[in-house]
Amino acid sequence: MNEKTDLPQATEDAAWASINTPLDVETLRSFCRDIERLFRINPLLEFKKWQSLGNDRYFFSGCNISQEIPFEFEVELQVTEQTDGLRIDYSQGLKSSTTITIEPAKQGSKLTIIDNYDAIPEEERKSRIHEVDKSLITWAHYLQKFILTWQRWSRIGLWRWYMRRIWQPMKPTARRITYMLLWITAVEVTLILLGAGIYWAEYT
Repeated sequence: MNEKTDLPQATEDAAWASINTPLDVETLRSFCRDIERLFRINPLLEFKKWQSLGNDRYFFSGCNISQEIPFEFEVELQVTEQTDGLRIDYSQGLKSSTTITIEPAKQGSKLTIIDNYDAIPEEERKSRIHEVDKSLITWAHYLQKFILTWQRWSRIGLWRWYMRRIWQPMKPTARRITYMLLWITAVEVTLILLGAGIYWAEYT
């Protein structure tokens, strides 16, 4: 999968990242309508509270750990569907909006995330550079990985239940620990089976 990314500098008013996905345009559009899941896929955002306020509005508080010094945030989001995707406007903070565009690609679709900082004057952006969300590249990368996994396993009800009820509410650190424990368990089971196989071959 091709991926293009760009990070904002102090004097820039936008940052963007693009990924290719195997989903068709309508399936990807449907996937992106789950706004909470979109943000929870980002491993550099730690959730404290997510609340639906109705009429495509949400309250979101947490900690952004993409900077060397993490920073807390509390924002209200307003989601607006557009012909080529959706737009998320923020009530507070340095970032004014996030636009997600969806377009056809040769093999599936292309998703582009654009973080806009154009609502604040350049001098103020410079003084608040520590509040720039540097998670964009990582977010796009994890979105691509999640979509590939989702395409493969989403038909299985147990997998959907686990991802929504167990995986999604986890903090990013808990997900990493769970992933490592699963790998360790898999290795241990493999070694036990290997030992049992050797014993069976030698003594039977």
